[in-house]
Amino acid sequence: MTRTVMRKLCSRLLPVAALLISTAANAQEIDGGDTAWILTATALVLFMTIPGLSLFYAGLVRSKNVLSVLMQCFTLTCLMSLVWFAIGYTLAFGSDGVEQGRWIGDLGNMFFASIGMDSVNGTIPATLFAIFQMTFAIITPALIVGAFAERMRFSAMLLFSTLWMVLVYAPVCHWVWGGGWLGELGLQDFAGGTVVHITAAAAALVAAIIIGPRKGFGSVAMPPHNLTLTVTGAGMLWVGWFGFNAGSAVAANGSAAMAMLVTHLSASAGALSWMAMEWIRHGKPSVLGIVTGMVAGLGTITPASGSVGPAAAVVIGLTAGVVCYFATNFLRNTLRIDDSLDVFPVHGVGGILGTLLAGIFCSTQLGIFSGNGFSDGIDSIGGQLAVQATGVVATLVYTVVVTSVLLKLVGLVVGLRVDGDQETQGLDLVLHDERGYDL
Repeated sequence: MTRTVMRKLCSRLLPVAALLISTAANAQEIDGGDTAWILTATALVLFMTIPGLSLFYAGLVRSKNVLSVLMQCFTLTCLMSLVWFAIGYTLAFGSDGVEQGRWIGDLGNMFFASIGMDSVNGTIPATLFAIFQMTFAIITPALIVGAFAERMRFSAMLLFSTLWMVLVYAPVCHWVWGGGWLGELGLQDFAGGTVVHITAAAAALVAAIIIGPRKGFGSVAMPPHNLTLTVTGAGMLWVGWFGFNAGSAVAANGSAAMAMLVTHLSASAGALSWMAMEWIRHGKPSVLGIVTGMVAGLGTITPASGSVGPAAAVVIGLTAGVVCYFATNFLRNTLRIDDSLDVFPVHGVGGILGTLLAGIFCSTQLGIFSGNGFSDGIDSIGGQLAVQATGVVATLVYTVVVTSVLLKLVGLVVGLRVDGDQETQGLDLVLHDERGYDL
């Protein structure tokens, strides 16, 4: 009788004990410091889009289109969040603990199906990792808005962005960060040189070409209507970028601290070098120039922020300011492409430059730069540079081809562009029946 009672008692207690052991194991895996930092970084990256990027872009357009840009960024924040929840995350990262293919994630995490409150990803909750990555998925299509500002239909923007998230962003994210082929190849992209900046900028360039220039481009002055808004948004972007880059360490450690340091140094150097170029060429430094140079410095250091040190970061930032300055003028004045808010020459050229320079400055062969980064096992500059170039070319080609198809498809379904009279009147009134200013 006693043995029978004991067996029954044990059979009931064993599941409870197993649950307690499992819970204790999860509790040990989750690091409170890492979790607190990534919670903060997630808020910072969301802060980059609304209000940071929203205000930065809003100040650069004409007053009759200020609300349209704010509306696009705000709506994309909402829409991309739901698309990421429904299918984007699983295509990028697949099911937790399941080995993924080289090209795309599985569908086991649609609607976050396998993510619970007790799920763990590394040393942080899986829910936190999912929303941290969600903020990257939000800002990337929002960056594209700057290329077709002041002339694209709101409905077309929504349809295009949804399809683009699923068919461009999510696959490239998987290639680099989700266990895909570029990650296996050893691509150095700490925080999104390829995944965010090159994809968004390549799509922006294609959109600017297919949709065509704004009415009066090249013959009518189109200065920013409110640089105060732009500078305010730029400051928010700078602060938010610490979450973008340092948060990509996914831990509160030395890698995150170094990433924050090099991010700040590169932004500072980029701002000053762009300002210097304008001062030399035009006789006066401009507010628009210094904030654009800051963004160029931030975008260029992004892929290298986890693998280079302070000295390299300054060189990268200085180079970014000069190269992106000339790229902007070349695209606008020589090629006559109306990338309204300079998405490709700043984010695209910066992303390409930063991805390539990451392959150079992370090497141990570079004298004063040795030991400054976190990739001291890399001994061949040429070998790593070849990997970086492969990532750049693959991302560019794939994004250009798929984006072109998507824009043509959306154009057939809903039409891409407002008509000439609507463009003259302004998108605020035409599309939203509101004014940004009513003084």
